[in-house]
Amino acid sequence: MTRTEWAAAGITDPGLRGSYRCCRELNARHGKTFFLATRLLAPDQRPAVHALYGFARRADDILDDLDPTRTVDERAAGLDALAQQFAARDSGGDPVLAAVLDTAARYAIDGHLFDAFLASMRMDLTVTDYPDRAALDRYVYGSAEVIGLQLLPILGTVDAEAAPYAAALGKAFQLTNFLRDVDEDLARDRVYLPADELAAHGVDRDLLEWCAKHRRVQPRVRAALAAQHEITREIYEDARGGIERLAPRSRPCVTTALTLYSEILDRIEDDDFEIFGRRVSVGTGRRVRVGTAGLVRAWLARRGPASNHGRSPDNSRART
Repeated sequence: MTRTEWAAAGITDPGLRGSYRCCRELNARHGKTFFLATRLLAPDQRPAVHALYGFARRADDILDDLDPTRTVDERAAGLDALAQQFAARDSGGDPVLAAVLDTAARYAIDGHLFDAFLASMRMDLTVTDYPDRAALDRYVYGSAEVIGLQLLPILGTVDAEAAPYAAALGKAFQLTNFLRDVDEDLARDRVYLPADELAAHGVDRDLLEWCAKHRRVQPRVRAALAAQHEITREIYEDARGGIERLAPRSRPCVTTALTLYSEILDRIEDDDFEIFGRRVSVGTGRRVRVGTAGLVRAWLARRGPASNHGRSPDNSRART
Protein backbone atom coordinates (compact mmCIF):
# COMPACT_ATOMS: atom_id res chain seq x y z
CA MET A 1 0.00 0.00 0.00
CA THR A 2 2.89 2.36 0.67
CA ARG A 3 3.92 2.27 -3.02
CA THR A 4 0.41 3.35 -3.98
CA GLU A 5 0.60 6.23 -1.50
CA TRP A 6 4.04 7.33 -2.71
CA ALA A 7 2.96 7.22 -6.33
CA ALA A 8 -0.22 9.16 -5.58
CA ALA A 9 1.78 11.79 -3.67
CA GLY A 10 4.41 12.08 -6.40
CA ILE A 11 7.25 10.83 -4.18
CA THR A 12 9.64 9.16 -6.61
CA ASP A 13 13.10 9.47 -5.02
CA PRO A 14 14.04 6.12 -3.37
CA GLY A 15 15.77 7.80 -0.44
CA LEU A 16 12.81 10.05 0.23
CA ARG A 17 10.48 7.08 0.03
CA GLY A 18 12.58 5.43 2.73
CA SER A 19 12.21 8.54 4.89
CA TYR A 20 8.44 8.53 4.54
CA ARG A 21 8.40 4.79 5.24
CA CYS A 22 10.21 5.46 8.53
CA CYS A 23 7.57 8.01 9.53
CA ARG A 24 4.77 5.65 8.57
CA GLU A 25 6.29 2.90 10.72
CA LEU A 26 6.63 5.29 13.68
CA ASN A 27 2.99 6.28 13.31
CA ALA A 28 1.81 2.67 13.06
CA ARG A 29 3.87 1.63 16.10
CA HIS A 30 3.29 4.53 18.48
CA GLY A 31 0.11 6.27 17.31
CA LYS A 32 -2.23 3.41 16.47
CA THR A 33 -5.49 5.39 16.67
CA PHE A 34 -4.05 8.29 14.70
CA PHE A 35 -2.61 5.86 12.15
CA LEU A 36 -5.98 4.22 11.64
CA ALA A 37 -7.53 7.65 11.11
CA THR A 38 -5.11 8.27 8.25
CA ARG A 39 -6.71 5.34 6.39
CA LEU A 40 -9.74 7.60 5.91
CA LEU A 41 -7.62 10.04 3.91
CA ALA A 42 -6.82 9.73 0.22
CA PRO A 43 -3.55 7.87 -0.53
CA ASP A 44 -1.77 11.02 -1.69
CA GLN A 45 -2.47 12.75 1.68
CA ARG A 46 -1.19 9.99 3.95
CA PRO A 47 2.61 10.27 3.58
CA ALA A 48 2.58 13.95 4.59
CA VAL A 49 0.44 13.24 7.65
CA HIS A 50 2.81 10.44 8.67
CA ALA A 51 5.73 12.85 8.28
CA LEU A 52 4.13 15.42 10.60
CA TYR A 53 3.47 12.68 13.13
CA GLY A 54 7.08 11.53 12.87
CA PHE A 55 8.39 15.04 13.57
CA ALA A 56 6.16 15.41 16.64
CA ARG A 57 7.26 11.97 17.82
CA ARG A 58 10.92 12.86 17.33
CA ALA A 59 10.52 15.95 19.55
CA ASP A 60 8.54 13.98 22.14
CA ASP A 61 11.26 11.32 22.31
CA ILE A 62 13.85 14.01 23.04
CA LEU A 63 11.62 15.59 25.67
CA ASP A 64 10.68 12.42 27.52
CA ASP A 65 13.88 10.44 26.97
CA LEU A 66 13.75 7.52 29.40
CA ASP A 67 17.47 7.78 30.14
CA PRO A 68 17.52 9.15 33.73
CA THR A 69 21.05 10.47 33.29
CA ARG A 70 20.00 13.00 30.66
CA THR A 71 19.64 16.43 32.21
CA VAL A 72 17.13 19.15 31.38
CA ASP A 73 19.93 21.08 29.64
CA GLU A 74 20.80 18.07 27.50
CA ARG A 75 17.18 17.58 26.47
CA ALA A 76 16.86 21.27 25.71
CA ALA A 77 19.99 21.07 23.58
CA GLY A 78 18.43 18.17 21.67
CA LEU A 79 15.32 20.22 20.91
CA ASP A 80 17.47 23.20 19.91
CA ALA A 81 19.48 21.00 17.54
CA LEU A 82 16.27 19.72 15.95
CA ALA A 83 15.03 23.30 15.52
CA GLN A 84 18.32 24.40 13.96
CA GLN A 85 18.31 21.51 11.50
CA PHE A 86 14.76 22.31 10.49
CA ALA A 87 15.57 26.00 10.03
CA ALA A 88 18.62 25.11 7.92
CA ARG A 89 16.46 22.73 5.84
CA ASP A 90 19.12 20.07 6.23
CA SER A 91 18.08 16.70 7.63
CA GLY A 92 21.59 15.70 8.67
CA GLY A 93 20.77 12.14 7.66
CA ASP A 94 17.69 11.91 9.90
CA PRO A 95 14.97 10.23 7.79
CA VAL A 96 12.14 11.75 9.84
CA LEU A 97 13.49 15.24 9.35
CA ALA A 98 14.02 14.59 5.64
CA ALA A 99 10.36 13.61 5.26
CA VAL A 100 8.96 16.53 7.23
CA LEU A 101 11.16 19.01 5.38
CA ASP A 102 9.85 17.63 2.11
CA THR A 103 6.27 17.83 3.39
CA ALA A 104 6.70 21.40 4.61
CA ALA A 105 8.07 22.42 1.21
CA ARG A 106 5.44 20.55 -0.83
CA TYR A 107 2.55 22.09 1.08
CA ALA A 108 4.16 25.46 1.89
CA ILE A 109 3.57 24.93 5.61
CA ASP A 110 4.66 28.00 7.57
CA GLY A 111 7.90 27.38 9.47
CA HIS A 112 6.52 29.40 12.38
CA LEU A 113 4.18 26.51 13.14
CA PHE A 114 7.12 24.17 13.73
CA ASP A 115 8.94 26.81 15.80
CA ALA A 116 5.85 27.25 17.98
CA PHE A 117 5.53 23.50 18.44
CA LEU A 118 9.14 23.17 19.60
CA ALA A 119 8.73 26.18 21.90
CA SER A 120 5.91 24.40 23.73
CA MET A 121 8.00 21.24 23.93
CA ARG A 122 10.74 23.29 25.61
CA MET A 123 8.19 24.54 28.12
CA ASP A 124 7.58 20.96 29.21
CA LEU A 125 11.19 20.77 30.39
CA THR A 126 10.70 23.37 33.11
CA VAL A 127 7.03 24.35 33.44
CA THR A 128 5.01 22.06 35.70
CA ASP A 129 1.91 24.20 36.43
CA TYR A 130 -0.16 26.86 34.66
CA PRO A 131 -1.49 29.71 36.80
CA ASP A 132 -4.40 30.65 34.53
CA ARG A 133 -6.12 29.99 31.22
CA ALA A 134 -3.97 32.50 29.33
CA ALA A 135 -0.78 30.70 30.37
CA LEU A 136 -2.22 27.30 29.43
CA ASP A 137 -3.45 28.67 26.09
CA ARG A 138 0.07 29.81 25.23
CA TYR A 139 1.29 26.27 25.74
CA VAL A 140 -1.64 24.69 23.91
CA TYR A 141 -1.15 26.90 20.89
CA GLY A 142 2.24 25.34 20.23
CA SER A 143 1.47 21.85 21.44
CA ALA A 144 -1.86 21.36 19.67
CA GLU A 145 -3.34 24.25 17.70
CA VAL A 146 -0.38 24.43 15.34
CA ILE A 147 -0.82 20.71 14.58
CA GLY A 148 -4.26 21.47 13.18
CA LEU A 149 -2.80 24.35 11.19
CA GLN A 150 0.03 22.18 9.85
CA LEU A 151 -2.49 19.62 8.64
CA LEU A 152 -4.78 22.14 6.97
CA PRO A 153 -2.88 22.46 3.65
CA ILE A 154 -2.76 18.68 3.41
CA LEU A 155 -6.45 18.27 4.11
CA GLY A 156 -7.35 21.04 1.67
CA THR A 157 -10.00 23.70 2.10
CA VAL A 158 -12.87 25.27 0.22
CA ASP A 159 -12.99 28.29 2.51
CA ALA A 160 -10.29 30.78 3.42
CA GLU A 161 -11.62 30.97 6.98
CA ALA A 162 -10.87 27.35 7.91
CA ALA A 163 -7.76 28.03 10.02
CA PRO A 164 -9.43 29.07 13.32
CA TYR A 165 -11.54 25.91 13.25
CA ALA A 166 -8.52 23.68 12.60
CA ALA A 167 -6.71 25.30 15.53
CA ALA A 168 -9.79 24.86 17.74
CA LEU A 169 -10.03 21.16 16.94
CA GLY A 170 -6.37 20.63 17.83
CA LYS A 171 -7.01 22.49 21.08
CA ALA A 172 -10.09 20.39 21.88
CA PHE A 173 -8.13 17.17 21.38
CA GLN A 174 -5.37 18.41 23.67
CA LEU A 175 -7.73 19.57 26.42
CA THR A 176 -9.42 16.17 26.25
CA ASN A 177 -6.04 14.55 26.86
CA PHE A 178 -5.45 16.86 29.83
CA LEU A 179 -8.73 15.80 31.43
CA ARG A 180 -8.25 12.11 30.76
CA ASP A 181 -4.60 12.04 31.82
CA VAL A 182 -4.52 14.09 35.04
CA ASP A 183 -3.28 10.98 36.82
CA GLU A 184 -0.48 10.25 34.35
CA ASP A 185 0.57 13.90 34.15
CA LEU A 186 0.87 14.13 37.93
CA ALA A 187 3.23 11.15 37.81
CA ARG A 188 5.42 13.28 35.50
CA ASP A 189 5.13 16.26 37.88
CA ARG A 190 2.85 18.20 35.52
CA VAL A 191 -0.63 19.66 35.87
CA TYR A 192 -2.24 20.92 32.67
CA LEU A 193 -5.30 22.55 34.27
CA PRO A 194 -5.46 26.30 35.10
CA ALA A 195 -4.62 26.71 38.78
CA ASP A 196 -6.96 29.66 39.32
CA GLU A 197 -9.91 27.78 37.85
CA LEU A 198 -9.16 24.79 40.07
CA ALA A 199 -8.84 27.10 43.08
CA ALA A 200 -12.33 28.45 42.40
CA HIS A 201 -13.54 24.97 43.43
CA GLY A 202 -11.13 24.65 46.36
CA VAL A 203 -8.75 22.38 44.44
CA ASP A 204 -4.95 22.52 44.34
CA ARG A 205 -2.13 20.20 43.34
CA ASP A 206 -2.07 18.55 46.79
CA LEU A 207 -5.72 17.55 46.49
CA LEU A 208 -5.18 16.18 42.99
CA GLU A 209 -2.27 14.14 44.27
CA TRP A 210 -4.46 12.82 47.10
CA CYS A 211 -7.00 11.66 44.51
CA ALA A 212 -4.24 10.02 42.47
CA LYS A 213 -2.85 8.25 45.54
CA HIS A 214 -6.24 6.95 46.69
CA ARG A 215 -7.56 6.37 43.16
CA ARG A 216 -10.83 8.15 43.72
CA VAL A 217 -12.15 11.59 42.96
CA GLN A 218 -13.01 14.00 45.76
CA PRO A 219 -16.24 16.07 45.38
CA ARG A 220 -14.42 19.39 44.93
CA VAL A 221 -12.20 17.82 42.30
CA ARG A 222 -15.24 16.39 40.54
CA ALA A 223 -16.78 19.87 40.34
CA ALA A 224 -13.53 21.35 39.02
CA LEU A 225 -13.20 18.63 36.38
CA ALA A 226 -16.82 19.11 35.33
CA ALA A 227 -16.11 22.80 34.72
CA GLN A 228 -13.08 21.94 32.57
CA HIS A 229 -15.20 19.34 30.78
CA GLU A 230 -17.78 21.97 29.84
CA ILE A 231 -15.14 24.34 28.46
CA THR A 232 -13.71 21.56 26.31
CA ARG A 233 -17.14 20.52 25.06
CA GLU A 234 -17.80 24.08 23.88
CA ILE A 235 -14.51 24.14 21.95
CA TYR A 236 -15.52 20.94 20.14
CA GLU A 237 -18.78 22.59 19.12
CA ASP A 238 -16.89 25.61 17.81
CA ALA A 239 -14.51 23.35 15.87
CA ARG A 240 -17.32 21.31 14.33
CA GLY A 241 -18.32 24.27 12.18
CA GLY A 242 -15.04 24.03 10.31
CA ILE A 243 -15.62 20.59 8.82
CA GLU A 244 -17.70 21.95 5.95
CA ARG A 245 -14.82 24.32 5.14
CA LEU A 246 -12.52 21.38 4.39
CA ALA A 247 -12.12 19.69 1.02
CA PRO A 248 -14.94 17.11 0.73
CA ARG A 249 -12.56 14.15 0.61
CA SER A 250 -11.07 15.13 4.00
CA ARG A 251 -14.32 15.64 5.87
CA PRO A 252 -14.99 11.95 6.74
CA CYS A 253 -11.59 11.62 8.42
CA VAL A 254 -11.95 14.77 10.50
CA THR A 255 -15.59 14.01 11.35
CA THR A 256 -14.59 10.54 12.57
CA ALA A 257 -11.72 11.89 14.65
CA LEU A 258 -13.90 14.60 16.20
CA THR A 259 -16.69 12.12 16.96
CA LEU A 260 -14.48 9.53 18.65
CA TYR A 261 -12.29 11.95 20.55
CA SER A 262 -15.21 14.00 21.82
CA GLU A 263 -16.81 10.79 23.02
CA ILE A 264 -13.93 10.43 25.47
CA LEU A 265 -15.62 13.35 27.23
CA ASP A 266 -18.85 11.34 27.27
CA ARG A 267 -17.05 8.40 28.89
CA ILE A 268 -15.44 10.68 31.49
CA GLU A 269 -18.85 12.10 32.35
CA ASP A 270 -20.47 8.65 32.36
CA ASP A 271 -17.83 7.53 34.88
CA ASP A 272 -18.70 10.52 37.09
CA PHE A 273 -15.19 11.91 36.58
CA GLU A 274 -13.54 8.92 38.24
CA ILE A 275 -10.38 9.35 36.16
CA PHE A 276 -7.81 8.34 38.75
CA GLY A 277 -6.27 4.90 38.48
CA ARG A 278 -7.86 4.23 35.11
CA ARG A 279 -7.62 5.42 31.52
CA VAL A 280 -10.93 6.34 29.98
CA SER A 281 -11.42 5.25 26.38
CA VAL A 282 -14.07 4.69 23.74
CA GLY A 283 -14.88 1.01 23.36
CA THR A 284 -13.53 -1.03 20.47
CA GLY A 285 -16.99 -1.79 19.11
CA ARG A 286 -17.91 1.86 18.97
CA ARG A 287 -14.60 2.78 17.32
CA VAL A 288 -15.14 0.08 14.69
CA ARG A 289 -18.67 1.27 13.92
CA VAL A 290 -17.69 4.93 13.61
CA GLY A 291 -14.53 4.08 11.69
CA THR A 292 -16.36 1.84 9.24
CA ALA A 293 -18.98 4.49 8.56
CA GLY A 294 -16.15 6.97 8.01
CA LEU A 295 -14.47 4.65 5.52
CA VAL A 296 -17.66 4.41 3.50
CA ARG A 297 -18.11 8.19 3.49
CA ALA A 298 -14.45 8.67 2.55
CA TRP A 299 -14.75 6.25 -0.37
CA LEU A 300 -17.89 8.00 -1.63
CA ALA A 301 -16.32 11.45 -1.21
CA ARG A 302 -13.25 10.47 -3.22
CA ARG A 303 -15.45 9.18 -6.04
CA GLY A 304 -17.61 12.32 -6.10
CA PRO A 305 -17.13 15.25 -8.52
CA ALA A 306 -15.94 17.53 -5.69
CA SER A 307 -13.34 15.13 -4.38
CA ASN A 308 -10.41 17.19 -5.63
CA HIS A 309 -11.55 20.50 -4.17
CA GLY A 310 -9.02 22.20 -1.97
CA ARG A 311 -5.47 23.37 -2.17
CA SER A 312 -2.95 21.17 -3.98
CA PRO A 313 0.72 20.90 -3.03
CA ASP A 314 3.33 22.55 -5.16
CA ASN A 315 6.20 20.68 -6.75
CA SER A 316 8.95 22.06 -4.54
CA ARG A 317 11.27 19.77 -2.59
CA ALA A 318 13.20 20.16 0.62
CA ARG A 319 16.97 19.62 0.70
CA THR A 320 17.84 16.43 2.54
